[in-house]
Amino acid sequence: MDSEAANFGRSPISIEVTILHLSDVHFGSAHSSAAASALVRFAHRKRPSAVVISGDLTQRAKVREYRAARAFLDGLAEYPVVVTAGNHDVPLYRVGERILAPFRNYRRHIEVALDTVTDVVPGPGDDRGARFVALNSTSPRTAIVNGRLRRRQLELAERSFGDAPPGFLRVLVVHHNLIDPEDGSYGTPLRRARRVLDALPGWGVDMVLGGHVHRATLAESTAGVPVLLAGTATSTRGRGPERGRTSLNWIRVRSDGIEVKVHFFSSEAGFCPEWGRSFGAP
Repeated sequence: MDSEAANFGRSPISIEVTILHLSDVHFGSAHSSAAASALVRFAHRKRPSAVVISGDLTQRAKVREYRAARAFLDGLAEYPVVVTAGNHDVPLYRVGERILAPFRNYRRHIEVALDTVTDVVPGPGDDRGARFVALNSTSPRTAIVNGRLRRRQLELAERSFGDAPPGFLRVLVVHHNLIDPEDGSYGTPLRRARRVLDALPGWGVDMVLGGHVHRATLAESTAGVPVLLAGTATSTRGRGPERGRTSLNWIRVRSDGIEVKVHFFSSEAGFCPEWGRSFGAP
């Protein structure tokens, strides 16, 4: 891949973009309906430019779980929604289905395409906005937990970011984490994550959004690209410092920088900010 050309002619971000970043909602036995209801209220109050859900919509990829996830997404339908699959969105114990038709329920209820390119713009024909490239990092036959990205997916990302208008925000979305969580506990990165991280500057990527580790991590790659992991937004499966807690990331992008605030759910107050981090201008 020739990653040098993709960043040619890049202009500063020309509009403010707000992103509601969720992950690991886990409809099923671990799901919190109270957190889900509060999350929808939060979205309608904040009115984001886009909602990103970085995988694990379900707990066991069952039809009833996907139907509940679909109803949840329909409640956010007035906003552009970018979604990708996670390892829990393919069957684990239904081995025959995992081998022969791992994405059948995901395609039927969520999205037919597994890798997507979504442009969010203020109005028709506008040359300002954001491009989200969401890549399916699940690998149901070879790397069930840790996932992988294939060369053709990286080539799709390179082309898609390279074709984006110069002033667009460029966001890569994958479920599996490309970096170690900051506390060094559970969360082995995606297989061959380094080659993806090394490609980001050449693609002109402004940030990476992911999940999988069930706790928020706001970090930078060695090249200075923000890599933002969201916790579990609506389940009881938080890990490490977020054990038993649910959280989401609220991201605001301006020409002068990126601000991320991690919000945690409480039954009394809904989702409220507790900590965050700022990054330099994209």
